[in-house]
Amino acid sequence: MRSLILLPFLCLSALAEPSREDVLTETLRPYTGPIVKGVDPSTLTGKLMVGYQAWFNAPGDGAERGWVHWSKRHDSFAPGTARIDLWPDLSELTAAERFKTGFELADGRPAEVFSSFKKETVLRHFQWMKDYGIDGAFVQRFPSDLGGVAGLRHCNTVLASAREGANQHGRTYAVMYDLSGLGAGQSLRVIEDWKALRTRMKVTEDPAYLHHEGKPLVAVWGVGFNDGRSYTLDECRKLVEFLKADGCAVMLGVPTGWRSQDRDAVKDPALLEVLALADVLSPWTVGRYRTPADAKRHGEKTWQPDVAWCVERKIDFLPVVFPGFSWANMQDKTLDEIPRLKGEFLWSQFVAAKRSGASMIYVAMFDEVDEGTAIFKCTQDVPVGEGVRFLTYHGLPPDHYLKLTDAGGKLLRGEIPVTEEMPSLERR
Repeated sequence: MRSLILLPFLCLSALAEPSREDVLTETLRPYTGPIVKGVDPSTLTGKLMVGYQAWFNAPGDGAERGWVHWSKRHDSFAPGTARIDLWPDLSELTAAERFKTGFELADGRPAEVFSSFKKETVLRHFQWMKDYGIDGAFVQRFPSDLGGVAGLRHCNTVLASAREGANQHGRTYAVMYDLSGLGAGQSLRVIEDWKALRTRMKVTEDPAYLHHEGKPLVAVWGVGFNDGRSYTLDECRKLVEFLKADGCAVMLGVPTGWRSQDRDAVKDPALLEVLALADVLSPWTVGRYRTPADAKRHGEKTWQPDVAWCVERKIDFLPVVFPGFSWANMQDKTLDEIPRLKGEFLWSQFVAAKRSGASMIYVAMFDEVDEGTAIFKCTQDVPVGEGVRFLTYHGLPPDHYLKLTDAGGKLLRGEIPVTEEMPSLERR
């Protein structure tokens, strides 16, 4: 029956660009597949979550978007076009999940990457989350991509695959709207999209969907930053008020300097008024400190007062930790700009978060090779050639940061002692 349902959509695609309604009808369906019980999806408390971008496309993947996020160009991914700094490990992927690039490996073979549009790949990522003790993922959803038919189709397909992966592997997931790139007055796009996810996809009725304080959790990232965003705090307030009126718990991704209104935050009294409406606050820290000593200091000087502010207002606090940072190819910056130190940098943040009193942690990111923050399996066998430069895991196993994240979850839950010395990861 499913092939018969797909036929009209595929025929239309061959003849003309599918309409928005075609895409919504095809991609927004309630989940009817197998359900495996695993982590408790009723609360964010005690959870170690990852950000899941899943924004990668490749020619031939069915999305008809070309090279997206791998390359600076949609029509080519070869030396001189890369926008990623890490190269994913594809050793477990099937032939159907691999897409050849214009790069070459040291032995002359063409280098390959994956596409997030392929369900098999997303399911495997959720299998890795299960294998390495990650409770679930915030599935990123960019409203700036939802305006076009191809972008909408990709986002909906990824969300459906993530939903299936969470259910099959006993994980949890929640929608995170990243407002980056949203134009002024476009917050209605988020509202209409959420209505479609609730009414047509029945996403909040899904057994694996993350709830908090008895309500489905929705994350909105990008409130209060001072980097020249077009949308206003008033638009953010109205969006939060809509989501809460719709019966949701709301997590807000905010600047590091949100409480004191400095560093990366706007100076506006209305900011704290908007943030006080949230159920969970999550300050963004990627690039805000650079060493284990800096991370420890940040935990003491910033996170601890943040937690106190939130406790006073009965708001939960979700600190963000990251393994390192590099965007040499995207921004022509230094390769390995914030060194990982073979995991010591990430571990120092797990310890700082725990000591700050946090009862939940957000790891940024699971799969973001663009800015060198990925924790999923990456390879040492990276492309070579004149002018070609990629970061590796410095001789460590491809799953090193997944193992370390597993240990971070145990630290969060009190299953292992709090110690600044990074634990041995030999057990896997």
